[in-house]
Parts: sequence; structure tokens; C-alpha cells
Amino acid sequence: MSGTVLSLVLTLLGLLLVTFIIGRVMPIDPVLKVVGDRASQAQYDAAYQAMGLDKPLYIQFIGYIGDVLGGDFGRSISTGQLVIDDIKRVFPATLELAALGTLIGVCAGVPLGVIAAARRGGIIDQVARVVALIGYSMPIFWLGLMGLLLFYGILGWVGGPGRQGIIYDGMLPSVTGLVLVDSLLAGDWAAFKDAFSHIILPASLLGYFSLAYISRMTRSFMLEQLSAEYITTARVKGLSETAVIWRHAFRNIAIPLVTVIALSFGSLLEGSVLTEIIFSWPGLGQYITKSLLAGDMNAVLGGTVVVGTCFIALNLLSDLLYRVLDPRSK
Repeated sequence: MSGTVLSLVLTLLGLLLVTFIIGRVMPIDPVLKVVGDRASQAQYDAAYQAMGLDKPLYIQFIGYIGDVLGGDFGRSISTGQLVIDDIKRVFPATLELAALGTLIGVCAGVPLGVIAAARRGGIIDQVARVVALIGYSMPIFWLGLMGLLLFYGILGWVGGPGRQGIIYDGMLPSVTGLVLVDSLLAGDWAAFKDAFSHIILPASLLGYFSLAYISRMTRSFMLEQLSAEYITTARVKGLSETAVIWRHAFRNIAIPLVTVIALSFGSLLEGSVLTEIIFSWPGLGQYITKSLLAGDMNAVLGGTVVVGTCFIALNLLSDLLYRVLDPRSK
């Protein structure tokens, strides 16, 4: 356990070091972003010193670590708010979108991968391969635009861009920041239906890409298990094929599958930028993108640290689940 903690600390320090270096090498003057182009040299120098940029880099880095650990990412130039407050506002939208996308990917990808491996070379196996290939090669921005055109513009089956309709925007009491959950807690079924109609299309697109990865890895893990000697022994004993596949083979791939699902969830958290832009989803990805275009490095680095920390936390969670699913690892 101590080794895991040490690895966690070193990874976090590495993340902070990378973001610190990025903030220093970007061709954007943070002082000018604060004081403006028309500031006098005296005003510029005062701001330069106030921001601690006159100190040695190692002193700046130590101060940066202390600020981040205290939740201080500075103030956003774009919004005028503290970056941490902006992240608290936009992160739940990304979390909700990525969670639903991962749920769709797991519920569809795992059974598809298992059946494809059990019927290797069959029709379902070929379909699974094609689905995975398309999922890896199809640009998500094109799928998003086509999805909006078909399901929203032509068929009218889903809500349009945004997280909620205009009549519900800002009307729902925020408890968790997750609109679906908050609408259920408030007992507002109309708001829940509206929110679901807006999230289902972008979540399904993310879920499709998650499905492609999860089904491919599940198939690979299952093929390895189904060729093992203990599977042959189970079949010789007369166990049904369903029991052999799900009670024996699948149980043994549960451990590596946890890591696959965790990485897929992390990828959706940081990789939903294009989806959020296409669907005008007010999440962390859109926040980071707009901040980058505006040269708002405090917001960019703050969002990057949060996403990186999520990856670290997911890896730690998968390690803890290893110990639950496999007592031999204790």
C-alpha cells in the first residue's frame, strides 16, 4: 500500500511540474493579461512582482504546489471569478456526460465482447469488429453534427444543443450539480425528461466510442481465458456453456476489465472537448477550450490539473478494487 501511495504522490508531483512548465513556456504574458496593453512600466513591474514572477523558478514551483493543494488556481481573466469556483460550476456537467457515456459503453460493450469471443468467427464477432473499427476511425465531430441533423433537426427525437431547454435553465435547485439527479431529487419529471432529451445524444456518441474500446478489450481478455486449460476441464465436467463463459471465464477477466473501464471513463472526462463544443455543453472541456482561445492560462492549467487528478484518482480506485476482486493481491 505504501508503494501505491508513493507512486500516487510522484505522479501528482509530475502532473504539477508539467502544468507549471507549460504555464511558463506558453508565448502568453500573464502580466499583460492582468494589467492590459496600456499599462505603464511601473504598473507592469508591480504586477510582475505581485504575481511572484521575479522569484527563482523553484520558489515559484513550491508556491504553485502550495496553491494547488489549497485549491487556489488563481482568478480567471475571462470570467473574473476564481478558477476553482468556475470548475465547481462546469465540472458536474462533464462528469454527468462522461458517466452516462461510460454506462452506455459498459452495458453494451461488455456483453458484445463476451459474445464475440464465445462465438469467434461468427456473425456477432464480425459485427463487433466492424463496430470497434468504426468507433476508432470515425471523427466524433462529424458524428455529432450528423446526429444533430438527423435526430434533432429532422426527426425531432432529442433535445437540441445545451444542457436544458430555455424554460428550465436556472429553474432547477442545484444540489449535486447533476441535472438528472437534481431533477429526480426535486421530483420534477418534466425537467428530468427535458434534461434526458438533451444529454442522451452526446452521451450515446461518447458511449459508442467507449463501447468500441471496451468491447475490443473484453473480447481479447475472453479469448485468452477461453483457451485456458481450466475452461476445457469445466466443459469436460459437463457444465453448461453459459456457466463456463459467465461464471468461470468472465469472472477471471473482471480484474483487468476494471482498469479498462476506469481508463475509458477518464478518457471521456478529458476527451469530450469536441462533443461539448458541438452540443454547446457547458462542461469542463468547453471551459478549457474557451479559456485557451482567450489566453486565460489560469483557467487552462486549473482545468488540466483537475482532469489529470481525476486520472490519478481513477487509477487508485482501480487498484483498490483489485484488492476487493482478487484477495491474492492483498
